[in-house]
This record gives sequence, structure tokens and C-alpha cells, in this order.
Amino acid sequence: MLSRWIWNALRGLIWIGIAVYCLPPPRGMVLLGPQQQVQSINPKIGIHTRLTDEVEEWKIKRSLELVREMGASWIVEYFPWGYYEPEKGVYRWDHADMVIAHARRQGLKVIARVGFVPDWARPGGSDVSYLDPERYADLGEYVHAFVERYRDQVDHLIVWNEPNLGLEWGYRPPDPAEYAQMLRVTYRRAKEANPNITVLGGALSPTLGAHDAMSDLAYLQGMYDAGAAPYFDALAVHAYGWRLPPDEPPEPDVISFSRTLLLREIMVRNGDDDTPIVITEGGWNDHPRWTKAVHPGQRVAYTLQAYDMAWKEWEWCRVAALWSFRYERPYPGYLDYFTFVTVDLTLKPVYLEVQRYTRGEDVREWLEK
Repeated sequence: MLSRWIWNALRGLIWIGIAVYCLPPPRGMVLLGPQQQVQSINPKIGIHTRLTDEVEEWKIKRSLELVREMGASWIVEYFPWGYYEPEKGVYRWDHADMVIAHARRQGLKVIARVGFVPDWARPGGSDVSYLDPERYADLGEYVHAFVERYRDQVDHLIVWNEPNLGLEWGYRPPDPAEYAQMLRVTYRRAKEANPNITVLGGALSPTLGAHDAMSDLAYLQGMYDAGAAPYFDALAVHAYGWRLPPDEPPEPDVISFSRTLLLREIMVRNGDDDTPIVITEGGWNDHPRWTKAVHPGQRVAYTLQAYDMAWKEWEWCRVAALWSFRYERPYPGYLDYFTFVTVDLTLKPVYLEVQRYTRGEDVREWLEK
């Protein structure tokens, strides 16, 4: 009799457990879900996700699910200093925690980019890309805190973005020697927090040096001349194709995807051939009227060819992460035509064809164009 009572009690507890498990999560809660793994024939495929200003967690989760389902193993994501340390020494990691947790649960490898100076670390009225050398130590503190917090989740870090452009250098003349000093400070602080972190320098914009910009080729040589080589483990490169195919032979006075080869030559000339390149932005745009855009079919073909070339021909290229997966809101002009997925999470043709490629389906009609 007692054993029957115990059995009935256990059975009741089991049914209660099943009922609780099957209940929907509380309103507004988004569950991480089971651990996933990316399935792709090309392990170098990445994408720049731009979830920085996405406030709805379900959209963050769904975006990262779609990245995985497209077959991309890597994401580049921006973690602005000014967002996460609004007051000196006061860190607010909620959004970063959310993005990184969902990315890792989808089986994605995160390349974190830091920049965006908080108000307290720059003069009043200055741009968010302005940072005096006296404040590099403050940036180093943020880098240390970030790397330490995500020690087991993030193992690639980009220091700054496009420092060879005046608008990304506080509207001052670009200065590779000062950037080398920034790298020295942040590299050491990052390695103190995690000796195994891969620090990426550069994130150089492909430019010929007009107006307030400095050619990426000249800037990289300037970094070496200033002694930056020991302070980056990989070089971050931006590789936009504009109207040219990815295998267009590179020329110093032409912007193309293959311009990356010229940067590689500079690395080799400086004895830095063991340092890999990571493409952290790049790709093509299919706006119907923008002068630097291509037709949608060309965009698909060039995108697949670029991913394939980086994998099979560029052994020194660790990742090819193109711009950009999705924006959190519509952007005017040509910017929306860089994305793989619309604001409302509709899949674009370029997404669907990359997905076919990563699944090993026959995409020769694109690769051979």
C-alpha cells in the first residue's frame, strides 16, 4: 500500500514537472535554447552583424539563428566603450551579455570591436571618435574589463575602426604613429586579462588618401615604421569591391576586394608574413542607382566568389566577414543595399545563395560567372 502511494506521488511530481517545462516563458523572456553548431563547407565565412542598437532580444536571437542557418561561423560585433562604461569605472554589460550569450549558443565565434569614446573621456563638443593620447590608459582599462569578463566567450578583439580616416580619428589628421601607441597600451591590457586573446590592429578603410584620409597602404607601412608589429596578432582589413569582381588584379590607385593582396605584400616586406589577415568588413552593394553598386546578380556572384577565394586561395586569411547582415532600422540611401537580411528579417537572394553554397549545393552558375 505504501509503495503504491509513493509511486502515485512520484507520478504526480513527474506530470507537474512536464507541465511546468511545457509552459511558455514569461512575457518578454527569450530563452537561449539548445546549443547549436554551424554546418558549413567553408569555415572562414563571417558576417558583420551590427546588433549594437537592437533592443529587442527576440530579434537578436533570430538574427543570430539566421546567421548560423546561412552557414557563417564568425560574426564581427561592435561593443562601444561609451555604451558600456558611461561613467568611469561603472560598467553596464547587460546588452553585451545578451548578444554574446545568444551568439555562443548558436555556435558562432565572436570578433569584438571596441571604440566610441564616452563623454567623460573626451573634451566637450568633440566627436565620439576623438581620444587624446593621455586617455589611452582609460581605453586600456575598458579593454581589460571587457576581455576579462568574456575571457571564455570572446577570443578576438579589434582595437578601433578605420583609424586611417579623419572622421574615425576625431576629425584630426590620421596618424599611424599615434595609433601604434594606442595599440601598445590596449594590447598589453588585453593580454593581462587573457594571454590567449587575439588582438586585431588596423581595421583599415580602403582609400586612396583623398581629403582627410590616408591611404590604407601608406598607413599600414606607417604602423610598421612606428613599431606596431609586436602589438597586433592579426591585421583587420576592410575589403569592398565597389563595381569590380573579387579576382580583379589589384592596383594601388584602385579600390577593389583584391586590394587586400597589396596589404599582404606590405606585411611580407616587413617580415610579418606569419601574422594572418582577418577581413572584418567588405562586400558589394546592389542599390539600383548608386554609382558604386552592382546588379543584384553580380552581387550574389561576387559574394560567393569572394568567400570561396578567401577560403581556397588566401591561406593567410583567417576569416572573411562581409558587411552587413542586418540593420535594426531602415537607413536612407544606399546603405540598406549592403545587407543580407531586411529590417523585418526577410531573407534576401544573396542570403539564400550563400546558404546554398555553404550547404555544398551546386552553385557553379555563380562561381563561374
